[in-house]
Amino acid sequence: MSNGRILIVEDDFDISNMLRIFFTGQGYQVEVAARGSDALEMCRKRLPDLIVLDIMLPDMDGYAVCRAMRTTTRTSHIPIIFLTQKDERSDKIAGLELGADDYITKPFDIEELKLRVRTAIRTHQRLNMTDPRTGLPSARIIEDQLRNLMRSSNWTFILIGIDNFSPFVDAYGFVAGDEVLRFTAILLNEVVDEMGTLDDFIGHASNDTFVLITMSENVPALVDRLRERFNEGILSHYNFMDREQGGISLPDGSLAPLMRLSFGIVSDKTQRFSDIREITETAAELRRLDQENGARS
Repeated sequence: MSNGRILIVEDDFDISNMLRIFFTGQGYQVEVAARGSDALEMCRKRLPDLIVLDIMLPDMDGYAVCRAMRTTTRTSHIPIIFLTQKDERSDKIAGLELGADDYITKPFDIEELKLRVRTAIRTHQRLNMTDPRTGLPSARIIEDQLRNLMRSSNWTFILIGIDNFSPFVDAYGFVAGDEVLRFTAILLNEVVDEMGTLDDFIGHASNDTFVLITMSENVPALVDRLRERFNEGILSHYNFMDREQGGISLPDGSLAPLMRLSFGIVSDKTQRFSDIREITETAAELRRLDQENGARS
């Protein structure tokens, strides 16, 4: 199992390649971006667990990249370690004031950087900030986002569940189950990048449940796109026999249907909410009704 996903943002090929080889050998999935704009684009499509960010980049400096990350809802929680030749106290303070988590100067000790990376990722997970399987924000950050909803307007909260996930895990195992969760997280990011806004938020609420807070004006089309893409992509996670019969044969002779998504959708445009519990409970009830409709269809 991977120790996490790291994005190296560094335009010096020798340094970025060395870091890629080293951290891959340490059990991390590593991606490299040579430009700040490339890093922002990559993060929108798939969130890393941590970013190692050089300050001196060819198109925009690391400070601008960090500022963009921290002011974009979907990327605001990602730990950032600045990596730079600058060692002035003022430069370090400037980075930390923008929300960077750590700072290390070149030339650096690779073992020290390894420890800082590992500590930052583990601390983030221990504080219940991200789910280690998907890299998406989890309970604590989701709660913060829900509180923000009470002070904002024109939002839609969508509770998204993977129906029939437990029978799949029982039959195929936890590793296969984690692959489904990662597939779902990637799918959510891709569809939101395509049809949502930069202020949209995606979280992993519990084992088989995700949340999406969107400012999109066309939620029905976004939900339809998620259903369509999930129904197409999930087939590859089943073997041929289960795909052909439309589900998994259970010991009692019944059939657990193929996984599908169910949605509970609430919005301040159609209803007033007094607290965050009312939002989540209403969404959960609507998701339950969607599950029942899906089971009958």
